[in-house]
Parts: sequence; structure tokens; C-alpha cells
Amino acid sequence: MTKQDRAVRTRLALIRSAAEQFEARGYVRASLAEISAGAGVSSGALHFHFANKAAVAEAVEHAAARALRQVAVRGRGGDACALQRLVDVTHHVARLLCADVVVRAGLRLNAEAVAGRVRDLRREWRECVHELLAEAERRGELAAGMPPHRSSAVVLAATTGIEVLAREDPGWLARPSLTDLWHLLLPCVAAPQLAGALDPAGTEPDHAEADVGSRADGALEAPGRAGLALR
Repeated sequence: MTKQDRAVRTRLALIRSAAEQFEARGYVRASLAEISAGAGVSSGALHFHFANKAAVAEAVEHAAARALRQVAVRGRGGDACALQRLVDVTHHVARLLCADVVVRAGLRLNAEAVAGRVRDLRREWRECVHELLAEAERRGELAAGMPPHRSSAVVLAATTGIEVLAREDPGWLARPSLTDLWHLLLPCVAAPQLAGALDPAGTEPDHAEADVGSRADGALEAPGRAGLALR
């Protein structure tokens, strides 16, 4: 292993350890000593990569942003029914949150507005929902009297609420919970002719839940080795 590879692995270990501390203790109570110990490195190694705790938190948010962007981009692609893709992507986000502590911690840090940063990790999700529902309207998939701005407000409120509730009870992110949500929402949002064609449980197979962790780990990359973060 080259020196550069070791440096990358150390940085990634520090980001994951920091995410675990931020999720469990919050930004204020998390300490750099605990973060370095959790990564199995010295305090000097931590300070080689990050100037201070705010810089570590920024790296956690950055990695979380990349992972969330990958999910949003995936939801926007394809020619399948836009409403079904919206259902599928909500299930995918839930699996990502279950599998990846970095994403969970990044959202918590972002909600706490740590160090006054202005990145909005939920912006990409809002835009994804808006775009898919606008596409659904163009395709005639939305119920009469349910324009995209109204339906997106409901979907965003429901999914954001689930993410917040899951901080205390991960069961909110389980597939049955989201399936129940879509059982309630789809009859209100979808055009009647689609009622029997949409799957509230999502169309991805169950084994996708086992795969999401490895895909989420791809968000933990050194700067310059992945796509742009959400800003």
C-alpha cells in the first residue's frame, strides 16, 4: 500500500469515526480525541487531515451530500413511471439512511447548522421530488386537482418527518413503514388509472438493502475523487 493510499484510508476512517460520534453525541459533545481513537489513529494524524472539529464536520456533510446526490440522480433517470420512480427513490433513501452512519450524521449536523455553514443537504431531495412530480404531471400521472407543488409539499413533509423520527426509532425507516405511507398517499396523488399499477413497497428486490451499504461507502472518497457536493 502506498503512502497516498494509507492517507486516504486514514481520512475515510476519521470521517466514519466522526460520523459515529456526531450521531451519538452531537457536534458539541463529540471530541477530537474520541474521533481519533475510534479511527485507530493518533491525534496528530487527525490534525494532519483536519484543522479542527468544524473541518471534520464539514467533511462528514460533504460525504453525506455526495451519497444523497447519487440517490437523487438515480431517481431522476429512466423512462419508467415518474410516480413509481419517486416511490422507489424514497425507499432507496431510507435504505441509505439505515446503512450509512455518515449520511445520518451529515443530516443531523446540517439540521443543527453547525459552525454556520450554508450547505443544504435536503435541497437535492426537494429538487428531485419537485422534478419527478412535474414529470408525472406532464405524463398525466397525477390526480385531478393535485398540482405538483401541492403533492410535493405533502411528500416532502412526510419523508422529512420520517427521517427526523428515525433518529430516535430506526423502525420508521423500515420498508413496511414507507410502504404504509405510500398506501395512504398514492390514492390521493396518483391518477385513477394508475391505482393498480403502482407498487407502494417499491420495485427494487429485497436484496437491494444488502447492497446499499457498499454503494453508500462510495460517498467516502478523498476530495477530487467523486462528484460535486450539494451547495
